[in-house]
Amino acid sequence: MMELDMRPIPGSDPGLRNALAEASLPIDDLEEEGRQFFAFSLDGEVVGYGGMEQCGQHALLRSVTVLPEHRGRGIGSRLPPLMFGHDYRFAMRSVFLFTETAVPFFERLGFKRIERAQAPAEILKTRQASSLCPASATLMQLVLPSN
Repeated sequence: MMELDMRPIPGSDPGLRNALAEASLPIDDLEEEGRQFFAFSLDGEVVGYGGMEQCGQHALLRSVTVLPEHRGRGIGSRLPPLMFGHDYRFAMRSVFLFTETAVPFFERLGFKRIERAQAPAEILKTRQASSLCPASATLMQLVLPSN
């Protein structure tokens, strides 16, 4: 399998904004504090984007998307684990996400559905939880192994 390269990018990156907008994913808060986004490439060609938001000892997995021409090749399932292993995130205890359409995909990555009331306050205070994601969105959690 080809090696994916991951590089940090700003929330203002036009490729990130366009890819998320085309996938109907939130873009309103990309440039706010505490967020880190990444571009993923194969052989120098960007194939997808992802990001995380630091929330105390937890993180919120932000939008993850593979560009349409690269879908169906197993790339998407490789992006979150790369972000979780990023060197400045070793203190994270768990990762949360909201999704309306990708529950089975994230379940295959080890995420479990939880009720909003079970989430830490730091996660519930995020813009994704409070305004960007509808109440109908499923909240999921992945508990990371201790370091």
